[in-house]
Amino acid sequence: MSTDLKTAAVADRAVGTGGTGGNGGSGTAEEAERATRAPQDAREAPAAAVVRPGRPAVALRRLSRLLLAGLGKSVAVAALLLLWELAPRFDLVDRTFLPPFSEVADAWVGLVESGQLADNTWASLTRSLSGFGLAVVIGVPLGLLIGWYRPVASLLSPLLELFRNTAALALLPVFVLILGIGETSKISIVLYACLWPILLNTVSAVRSVDPTLIRLARSLDLSAPRLFQKVILPASVPIVFTGIRLAGAVSILVLVAAEMVGAKAGLGYLINASQYNFAIPQMYAGIVTISVIGVVFNQLLVALERRFTAWRAPLGG
Repeated sequence: MSTDLKTAAVADRAVGTGGTGGNGGSGTAEEAERATRAPQDAREAPAAAVVRPGRPAVALRRLSRLLLAGLGKSVAVAALLLLWELAPRFDLVDRTFLPPFSEVADAWVGLVESGQLADNTWASLTRSLSGFGLAVVIGVPLGLLIGWYRPVASLLSPLLELFRNTAALALLPVFVLILGIGETSKISIVLYACLWPILLNTVSAVRSVDPTLIRLARSLDLSAPRLFQKVILPASVPIVFTGIRLAGAVSILVLVAAEMVGAKAGLGYLINASQYNFAIPQMYAGIVTISVIGVVFNQLLVALERRFTAWRAPLGG
């Protein structure tokens, strides 16, 4: 009996609300719909929060991972610099020939303020990038051609074996005699030194493509140009970039040695002149600059490699 009275009271309130609001039927329907959806929304809200975390949380996790990775990589460098600073001060080495890192840093700042470091760095980068770029433009297409067409490989293999075993620095006097002591000889020696890592790695990349992929592509009636474009080139990219990264390191090392002979500008010239003038801190400042440039150049090539190999599935799950 009491239940019937409560039901009647609820009905009276609903009728009264509808009568006073002028839009009572729709109001009651909306209230009923909201009452029905409320438990469902309450159940779905936590699930959505778990499945779709907010962007600030994702960004915070990425930032923490990057900071931890950077900290792990910088520990060894910091330990080396600390050892470099303390060893001369505690007379473990002669500070005349190995000054503390703080003195080298002061000399580096002095070179920056005088403009010598910028001028010499620009001269070295111009030569190095010119020879390296020419090596990439020549080495990659030629390596693809030699690796893909066996007759071309048979024709050029004796020359490749001859020149690949001839050190670039051993030919430096020849380049200087033929091309002079100007920019042409320095760019040419960098080109020669960088060409072989790129060329040989490109040839190896083409020849090491999985034969199953080639047979599968031929079973789909792909023409030779399409097969080369869709299968050979993508599969060769990682090994080709290995050669390019090796050539990037070689371009700086060979250039520094070339700039020590008959050059009037460049980091190699700066190091050599500092040694002759017994400006040991400036000499080490030039060496540190070359190391930093090499690291930055390698990281740029690694980023470029990741861009061109983004289609590859990551290893290790």
